[in-house]
Amino acid sequence: MRTEIIIRATRTQNVLGEKGRRIRELTSAVQKRFNFPPETVELYAEKVANRGLCAVAQAESLRYKLLGGLAVRRACYGVLRFVMESGAKGCEVIVSGKLRAQRAKSMKFKDGYMVSSGDPTRVYLDTAVRHVALRQGMLGIKVKIMKDWDPTGRQGPKMPLPDVVKVHEPKEEEIYSDKPYVGKEGVEA
Repeated sequence: MRTEIIIRATRTQNVLGEKGRRIRELTSAVQKRFNFPPETVELYAEKVANRGLCAVAQAESLRYKLLGGLAVRRACYGVLRFVMESGAKGCEVIVSGKLRAQRAKSMKFKDGYMVSSGDPTRVYLDTAVRHVALRQGMLGIKVKIMKDWDPTGRQGPKMPLPDVVKVHEPKEEEIYSDKPYVGKEGVEA
């Protein structure tokens, strides 16, 4: 029995390494860590189709922006704008921790439409949580992306939201003769 593991990354070249060396190292590490028999684990690297709709990619992007010294508000609005331009229905970014002062606080940035309860949260939402170690302490990053309905299933879920109402065009009514047919016409006494 073979075990196939697919790693989805924005930069697949970094996962593969030169001449596929890094992916072989990863394969052996996974095999040893989880006690798989030799030659039964296969690792594949797959490129993320749309990184604007991938919460993990956006959380990592925000993390590196903050580590690079960009202001929190500017970094978050940049991520929010990029996500919404990528075709998301809604996005929410929460950064919490010691922002500029000793006292910890939480900043919430929202745009678009977001469902937060029920079954659609499993299908439509993509969430990621990351931690950033800055000089003054740890910051927490939460990114929630709500994907839009896509009948093809490439950009988002195939299943439409349960509360969406589709109004059909009215049927053309057939026009009958002017007077209704009772059943007594045509019979003469």
